[in-house]
Amino acid sequence: MEIYKMIKNLDNVKKGKIGENIAKKYLISLGMTIICSNYRTKFGEIDIIAKLENKIIFVEVKSRMSKDYGLACEAVDYKKASKITSVAKYYISTNNLKNYEIRFDVIEIYFIEEKINHIENAF
Repeated sequence: MEIYKMIKNLDNVKKGKIGENIAKKYLISLGMTIICSNYRTKFGEIDIIAKLENKIIFVEVKSRMSKDYGLACEAVDYKKASKITSVAKYYISTNNLKNYEIRFDVIEIYFIEEKINHIENAF
């Protein structure tokens, strides 16, 4: 409930940034290295790009106050996944990343429950 009290009056952009920071700390706790945050191209944006061993992980973070209106991951539809995939392809080619496994994850942040749900290989 502590996080909820702190953020309940913030706008959605600020809540999203807080969710992304929580997700970054969580990924670091799993042993991942954060390569980049909020990587933007003309195709779209990727919230977090992380590395774990021989894997490059592209992470979409979805923050919600609660599950009252559905799961946060439901916002990552086919169109959103396609944009993320396009941005990831661009990132891979411009950074000459060869011989890495590629993975697309979604992290749901629920502020009231203070819960993180990590969906590996989400798409």
